[in-house]
Amino acid sequence: MSEKKILLSGIQPSGKLCIGNYIGALKNWVNLQDEYESIFLVVDMHALTVKQVPSELRQRCLSFVAQYIACGIDPDENTIVIQSHVPQHAELMWVLNSITYMGELNRMTQFKDKSKQHNKNINVGLFSYPVLMAADILLYQADVVPVGADQKQHLELARELAHRFNHQYSDTFKMPEPFISKTGGRIMSLQDPEKKMSKSDENDNNILGLLDPSDLLIKKIKRAVTDSGTDIVYDQSRPGLANLLGIYAKLSDKSIDKIVAQFEGKMYSHFKADLGELVVETLRPVQEKYSQLMDDKGYLETVLKAGADKSFVHARKTLSKVYRKVGFLLKK
Repeated sequence: MSEKKILLSGIQPSGKLCIGNYIGALKNWVNLQDEYESIFLVVDMHALTVKQVPSELRQRCLSFVAQYIACGIDPDENTIVIQSHVPQHAELMWVLNSITYMGELNRMTQFKDKSKQHNKNINVGLFSYPVLMAADILLYQADVVPVGADQKQHLELARELAHRFNHQYSDTFKMPEPFISKTGGRIMSLQDPEKKMSKSDENDNNILGLLDPSDLLIKKIKRAVTDSGTDIVYDQSRPGLANLLGIYAKLSDKSIDKIVAQFEGKMYSHFKADLGELVVETLRPVQEKYSQLMDDKGYLETVLKAGADKSFVHARKTLSKVYRKVGFLLKK
């Protein structure tokens, strides 16, 4: 049995993975993967809260797995798994539904935001999404969950449900702790730097996709919103430039101060040209590895089978304990 703590994280297979996902999640996963027993999910069940084209959803799931590996996740040392391959996610969710209060879900800001975005499809899944997320976390007895600001409320609910179940039935779940990256941070939209860069953005010019061709990446950065100034300085009142400087800092591992000094007296065009090259060179090996992986579907299927088999053992152990405690008659 591993003595390492368990780290769990996942991404919903919607839209296309972008530089915001790379800096905010994937890069951190790679840095943390040796320190923890890591489980990385592709949460396809969550994706059903928005209407999907089935064939496209299947393709994106496989593509996301390939991108995880291409970004540096080692499938031999970590568990990569498709959420729907482990039925205990949905089974545990049902039990947790029975101890979750309507008022708690009504307060979820993401439900309010997504209800506005998808006002013609405000479904029960969208409402109970945080309970499924809690099941994802508690099912594997995760010690640590990397979270951004938009998911912090959901982790707090998972902790509350773990406490509530433990109090009602005796200790069953670990209390998951948030991991807040010191080097992550929010990457903002290229055309609207007041909002977060989102892989599901309908305007493709707002994001730098991990699989975007080099010329497209450079074009998007050249067109990125800055401001009417001319000097390259970090100033939160100039969010467009601040965002681009943040991307440069995260990808180069240089401080903002060093980057500002590097471009002192130079024009925005010089800075954007350098940033474009940095993004292209960062993503070049990712894209090359991704192409190799997508040409070997058999390998990806092997990775997913191994991930499902290993996850099933974790999940069955937890769910059997839960079912026994709530009073279900277990089959022999």
